Amino acid sequence: MTAAAPSTPPEPAPRPGLYVRDSSEYGRSLGFFDAIYGFALTLLIANLDVPPADAWTSVATLLDAVGSQLVGFLISFVVIVVFWLSNSRLITRLRGLDSHGVILNIVLAGLIIFIPFTAQGISDPELSDLALPNILYAINLAAAILVQMVMYQWEVRRGLSRVEVSPRARRAEVLDALVNPVILLASIPVALAFGGWMAKYVWLLMVVASPVSGMIAARVARDEARKRETAEQP
Repeated sequence: MTAAAPSTPPEPAPRPGLYVRDSSEYGRSLGFFDAIYGFALTLLIANLDVPPADAWTSVATLLDAVGSQLVGFLISFVVIVVFWLSNSRLITRLRGLDSHGVILNIVLAGLIIFIPFTAQGISDPELSDLALPNILYAINLAAAILVQMVMYQWEVRRGLSRVEVSPRARRAEVLDALVNPVILLASIPVALAFGGWMAKYVWLLMVVASPVSGMIAARVARDEARKRETAEQP
């Protein structure tokens, strides 16, 4: 006996403000947002100040002059790329975007564009250990993650998911999406008490916690899919 195909929700009914997949409006929206991510990546290079002439005498002196800025550049480059990949993955799981989803994506784009500014604060050698630059960076990233999560969950609630998602799987997705914002926001009191570098060490928790929560959410989704397929078998 073969397993039934995964259940898919019915096609969304046409309504004002709905950009369905494969429509020109949908493609233009995605192109606009992709361009913003690319622009934000380009802006990061402005955070690297050209070092003085004497810093170019050796690799060691050059790294000493721009090392902190280079680390901030690389971190934020990876962060923006991860946001783009995550947003692309979530959009792929949707049948389209409604007007609220477009607005939330615009808010998200604004937060992404702000990352080069807040990244400059954590990469400048004179500012990197101050509390405020690290707090602003943490709030910037946490807000962007939360807006991205709200955008996707809103569209799922509006019936725009390409695959049926159970309430249990959705809760697991939400909890997974909350892990990084919780760590980022938890670094704020650490920055206030111990300085910016200690806050950065707190951020390292995301390297472990995020993959673990992602695996748990994926396992819950697989379990729910198996239950659905079993229930749909004749």
